Amino acid sequence: MKYLVLGASASGLNGAREIRTLDRNGDITLVSIDDKVYSRCMLHYYIGQKRTEESLNFMQGNFFKDNNIKWITNTKAIGIDIKNKSVKLSNGSEEKYDKLLLATGGSSAIPPIENLIEANNVIGVRSLDDCNKIMDLAKKYKKASVIGAGLIGIDVVSGLLHYNLDSLSVIDIAPYIISKQLDEHTANVYQEKLKENNINQFYSVKVKKINIDSNKNPLSVELEDGRKIEADFIVVAMGISPNTDYLKDSGIEFNKMGGIVIDKYGKTNIPDIYAAGDITATTAIWSAAVKQAIIAANNMTGNTIDIDNFFHFKSTMNFFNIPSMSIGNVVPPDNSYSVEIFDDKKGNYRKIVHKDGKIYGALLQGDLRYAGILTQLIKENIDVTKVKKPLFNIDYSDFFNIDENFTFAF
Repeated sequence: MKYLVLGASASGLNGAREIRTLDRNGDITLVSIDDKVYSRCMLHYYIGQKRTEESLNFMQGNFFKDNNIKWITNTKAIGIDIKNKSVKLSNGSEEKYDKLLLATGGSSAIPPIENLIEANNVIGVRSLDDCNKIMDLAKKYKKASVIGAGLIGIDVVSGLLHYNLDSLSVIDIAPYIISKQLDEHTANVYQEKLKENNINQFYSVKVKKINIDSNKNPLSVELEDGRKIEADFIVVAMGISPNTDYLKDSGIEFNKMGGIVIDKYGKTNIPDIYAAGDITATTAIWSAAVKQAIIAANNMTGNTIDIDNFFHFKSTMNFFNIPSMSIGNVVPPDNSYSVEIFDDKKGNYRKIVHKDGKIYGALLQGDLRYAGILTQLIKENIDVTKVKKPLFNIDYSDFFNIDENFTFAF
C-alpha cells in the first residue's frame, strides 16, 4: 500500500505515525514545504527566545528514519490528478498514492483592510520563517501592533514582551481577548497582566486602515472610531485561510469556510482521499487536528473508526504563569442553559455550562486539578443530575467504578 501525506503539521505527522503503527509494511511518503519539524503552538516561545528551533520539535528521536517514512522537504503540492492517483509537486516530480492524506494546514488570513496588503513590515504568524521575520522587525523597530487577540495574537504579544519596544498594542473586534475560549472574567485576569506590562489594548473596535508613508512603510493603525495607533510593524493574527490552492478543479468538496469537507471517518467526497487539521477549517485547535489525523489514518489502513465525540474542542493556555483550560462552549448560547461558578477570589476559577444533565462547556483558571473529572464527565456524556452532589464536589467515585468483570464502567 502506498500512502502519501501532504504537510508536516500536527495532523500530517501524527497521521503518518499512526499509519506506520497500523501498517508496518506500507510505503509512506510525506511531502512538506518545511524542512524542520516544529510545534506551531510553541512559536511564541521561539519569538520570546525561550525555545530554540530544535526544542520546538514535538516528534521524538529521528522520526522519519525510525518510522521508515520518506520525507520530501522544501516542496509543495501544486495539483492532484484524481483519475491517475498522483500529486504534482513543485520540484517537477509526481508522487503516486493508493491512499492520500491532505494535511497542508492553513496560512494567516489577511483581511481586506485598506493598505494592509500593500504595506511593508506586515507579517502573519504561521511558520518559523514568519517568526524569524517578526524577531528581526522587533530588533529593528520600536512600535508594534498586533491585529487579533485570539490565542495566536496573544501568543505573539507575550513573545514580543521580551524585546525593548517603546510601544506594543493589541487590537480586536471582540470585547475581550481569546473570546472563543475564555469568558469575560478569565479574559480580564490576563488583560490586567497585559496592562501591568504596558500593553495598549483596544477591544470592540474594527481596524479601518493602515496609514503608510510614500515608501509604503506603516505609520499607524487607524481604527473605525478615529483613533490612531503608531506602528512601525504589524503582526496579523486574524484567523487562518486553508491551504487548498493546489486542489483547484480537483472535484474535492469545500465548506463555506473554504476548508475541505470530511465525514466522521475523515474521508473527503473523493475515494481514497482523506483530510485533517486546519485544511478542514473546522477548528484551529491542536488536539482536534491530531484526532482528525488519527481517525483518518485508521480508516486509510482499513481500521474503521469514527469521530465519536467533539471533546477535542479543548484548549489550554498559560500566560504570565496563570494556566487556563477551556472545554466546549464556555459562554451559554441562550437562557435555557444553566451556569455554575466557583471563585475563591484567590485566582482559582471554575465555570460549568450545562443543560438537562449534560455539560456543554467548562472553564478553569488557576488550579486545574478538577480538569480530569470534567474531562470524563463531558467525554462520557454522563448525566450529572444523577450525581447527588454539587457540580464542583463530584469525584471519580461518583461515576467511575469497576463492574463484576473487573472492567471500568461509568
